[in-house]
Amino acid sequence: MSYINPDIYAGIDLTSFDGQLPFKLTNDYFFRAVMQENNRVLKSLVCALLHLDEREVLDVQILNPIELGRHVDEKDFFLDINILLDNRLSVDLEMQVVNEGNWVERSQCYLCRTFDILNKGDSYANVRPAVQIGIMDYTLFPDAPEFYATYRLMNVKSHKIYSDKLRISVLDLKHIELATEEDRAYRIDHWARLFKTATWKELKALAAMNPIFTDAARTAVVLSEDEKIRLQCEAREDYYRRTGWKDEYIEKLTAENQQLASEKQQLASEIQQLRQLLEKAGISISQDS
Repeated sequence: MSYINPDIYAGIDLTSFDGQLPFKLTNDYFFRAVMQENNRVLKSLVCALLHLDEREVLDVQILNPIELGRHVDEKDFFLDINILLDNRLSVDLEMQVVNEGNWVERSQCYLCRTFDILNKGDSYANVRPAVQIGIMDYTLFPDAPEFYATYRLMNVKSHKIYSDKLRISVLDLKHIELATEEDRAYRIDHWARLFKTATWKELKALAAMNPIFTDAARTAVVLSEDEKIRLQCEAREDYYRRTGWKDEYIEKLTAENQQLASEKQQLASEIQQLRQLLEKAGISISQDS
């Protein structure tokens, strides 16, 4: 159910807004609020990420709506959006800002929870395909950055897909420059820029390229003027500031691990070269030495 009367949107003139946005859409509470409030925006985003024609999708339903503006305890703050498309596809969508070092595990848990929805007596053959999509404001795999990556169950030797009913996708907002031609064809790079936009000038420029962003901007205006929603968004901003050190710490550990792995590989190569030189010189050396 809509939190705010949709008739309010039509009268909003975006040309009168300037300066900084009240909140970026990387604020996961604000992202959730906009997507829950405006089904057209949600549908457009999900169809872009899934490479679907919007005209062929009739219904996009949020299965776990929240009461916007209601206080949520930080320890219970989970804002993944469970979506059902045309009663045939389950999607778990989340904006992930803070790198807690466990997204690979969390995303798999979310995917399994989304997939395992059969009731007693239901046929396994009728289980709906499930997709987990993480929109990340950090790079999940620094050693292999990719703008929009998709993972499936696959045979490691033949690369045959085991099942097309399970999928995990990751959208990296830090690497929009790596968007492929296919990503751009579905305007996923436009969506990424929308999420990262910090000023009204940038937002209006994007809205000029994609009318659905005008819808998103007007929704953002109305929601950001609601005091209860503002308080929840500000609480999230405070949380990001207090936990920001985690990202730096995890990135530092990742870099150090990569450096150690590189040095270990280099040392192994040098040892192998030394063994070969010794063997040529007629000096025998055991493998354990």
